[in-house]
Amino acid sequence: MKLALLIPVLPLIGFIINGLFGKNLSKSSSGLIGSGTILGAFICTAVVFVQFINAGSVATEVTAFDWLVIGDTTLSFSFYVDQLSLIMMSLVTGVGFLIHVYSIGYMHDDENFSRFFAYLNLFIFFMLLLVMADNFLVLFTGWEGVGFCSYLLIGFWYKTPAYNDAAKKAFIMNRIGDLGFILGLFVMFSEFGSLQYTEVFANAAQYSESNPAILAITILLFIGACGKSAQLPLFTWLPDAMAGPTPVSALIHAATMVTAGIYLIVRSHVLFDLAPETMWIIASVGALTALVAATIAAVQNDIKKVLAYSTVSQLGLIFIALGVGAYQSAMFHLLTHAFFKALLFLGAGSVIHAMSGEQDMRKMGGLKKILPITHITFIIGCLAISGIPFFSGFFSKDEMLAHVYNDSICLWVIASATSALTAFYMFRLYFLTFSNGFRGSEQQKHHLHESPSSMTTPLIILAVLAAFGGGLGLPMELIGIEHAHFLENFLPDLEDANFELSHQSEIFLMMGAVALAVGAWLLAKKIYKEKQTLPSDNVTGIQKLFVGKYFLDEVYEKIIIRPFQLLGNALYIFMEERLIDPIVNAFGTLAVAKGNFVKQLQQGNTGFYIFGIVTGVVVILIANYLIWFR
Repeated sequence: MKLALLIPVLPLIGFIINGLFGKNLSKSSSGLIGSGTILGAFICTAVVFVQFINAGSVATEVTAFDWLVIGDTTLSFSFYVDQLSLIMMSLVTGVGFLIHVYSIGYMHDDENFSRFFAYLNLFIFFMLLLVMADNFLVLFTGWEGVGFCSYLLIGFWYKTPAYNDAAKKAFIMNRIGDLGFILGLFVMFSEFGSLQYTEVFANAAQYSESNPAILAITILLFIGACGKSAQLPLFTWLPDAMAGPTPVSALIHAATMVTAGIYLIVRSHVLFDLAPETMWIIASVGALTALVAATIAAVQNDIKKVLAYSTVSQLGLIFIALGVGAYQSAMFHLLTHAFFKALLFLGAGSVIHAMSGEQDMRKMGGLKKILPITHITFIIGCLAISGIPFFSGFFSKDEMLAHVYNDSICLWVIASATSALTAFYMFRLYFLTFSNGFRGSEQQKHHLHESPSSMTTPLIILAVLAAFGGGLGLPMELIGIEHAHFLENFLPDLEDANFELSHQSEIFLMMGAVALAVGAWLLAKKIYKEKQTLPSDNVTGIQKLFVGKYFLDEVYEKIIIRPFQLLGNALYIFMEERLIDPIVNAFGTLAVAKGNFVKQLQQGNTGFYIFGIVTGVVVILIANYLIWFR
C-alpha cells in the first residue's frame, strides 16, 4: 500500500516540470509530461486497487509524515485507502487522464500551452489529496487547493475581463461555503478533540440522534458541500465557470471539483446518519436545485451553458439520494455521471472547435455527417444522461429514483420531473446541433472538420464507459441475483435496511421513468427536428423566469453585493478619509516639522557652529556647577 504515496506525487511532479520549465519545452513534451504523470497515477491506483482486494478489502492508513501537533493530538499527513477513496481515485485519475489527452489537441494552438497543463496537473494533485486524506485537515487542504486551481483555470484566458470576473465569482462563492466548512471543523475538534476520521466517527457513534453538536457539524459541512457541489443558493458560479477552456469544464463538472461535496457527505455518513434534520435539508435543497437548474437548462442557447446547468441539476438529484440515505446509489450515479458528462463536455468542445469557437446552437445544425465520431459519441452521452435503456445513466438514475420513492413520494415526483426535463433539454441540444441544415456562416462551413485523434480517442473511450458503465451496478431484478456493490463493506446495510419496495414496484417505476424519458425525447424531436423551431430571444410568460435564470444573480446583486458596496464606501469615507488619513497625515506633518527644525542645525555656517559649541560648553559648565553646589 506504500505505493499510494506516489499517486498524488506524480501529478505534482508534472506541475513542477511544466510550471518551471514549460517555456523551454515543446508543446508535445509538455503534453506528454502532463498526461503521462496522470496515466502513471492511474496505473498506480489500479495496482493499489488490486492489492486492496487481495488483502481482504480492509481499510488501510498510509502515513507520509507527522504534520501538526495540537496539545495531545498529532495530525499526520496520511492517506486512507478504502472502497470509497479507491473509487474516487480511479475516477479522478482515469477520467482526468482522458481529459489531459483531449487537451493536447484542443489547446494545441494556445500560446500558454505548458501553463495550462501545469494547472491541470495541480488540479488533479489537490483533488487526490482531498479524496485520499485520512483526516479532515488534509481533506480541507485538497478542498482549498481545488478551489484555487478552479480560479486559475476558469480565468486562464485572463486577457478577457469577463473571464476574470467568472473566476473571481467562482472563488468568492466557494469561500462562502468554505467558511461553513471551517466552522464545522472547529466545532468538530472542540467536540471530539480530533479531526482523524476513525476517531471522529468512533466518538460520534456514541451520540444519540439529533444531538445539537452533531446537527451543527453536519449543517456546517453541508454548507461547504453546497459551495463545491453547486447547490442553492451557491450554484450560480458553476455556469459562469464555462469561461474557461472546455477541457476545464469537463474536469470541473465530471471528475474533480463538483464531486467534492458529495464525497464529503458520503465520507462523513456516520455523522449525517445521526442528524435526520440535516438529511431532510439536504434532500430538500437537492430537489429544489435539481428542478430549478433543469428548467434553466431547457431554455439555454449556449451549448456549454446547457451542460453546465445540467450538471447542477444532476448534482441536485444526487443530493436528494444522499438526503434519503441512499449513499451507494448516489455514488453509483456520481460515477456514471462522470462518464457521460465528461463525454458531453468534450463532445461540445469538439463541436466548438469545428465551429471556430461558436457556442450558440442556433448557428449550428447539420453537423451529423461532418463530425461523424463526435456525433455518434455525443448521442451516446445524450442517451446515457436521459436514462434510456440500457445505457449507464438508466441503471444509476433508476436506482436513485427507487430509493427516493421509498422515502418520499413528493421528492420522487420532483426527481422524476427533473429526469424528464433532462431528456428534453439534452435532445433539444442534440437536434439543434446535429440535425437539419447548417445555419452558420459560409466561413464557418468552410472550416468544419472532424477533430484530431487526440480529441476523438478520449471521446470514444468515454462513450464506451457511458454506454456500458451501468454494468458496475446492475439491479437484481434484471439479472436475478443479489444486488451487490463494492461499497457494501464501507456502507453496511444502510440502504437495504429501510428499502421496502417490491421487485414489481421497482420495475413499474423503471417503466414509468423510461416512458417519461422517451416522451421527452419525442417532444424535443417534434419541436426542433420536424418543425425546425429555433429558440427566440423574445420570450414571454414563465419562460422569462427561466431565461432570466430566476434572476438569482440580480437578487444577489441587490440584497448582498450593493449593500456591502455601500457599506464599504461608507467605511472608506469614515475610516479612510475622516480617521485613518488624518492620523497618518498628522504623523507625516509632525515628521516634516521636526525635520525642518533639525535641519536648521546643519546650515554650513562656521560662525553658527562656533556659537553652538560655546553655548554647549556654557550649558555644561552651569549644569556641573549646579550639581556640585547642590
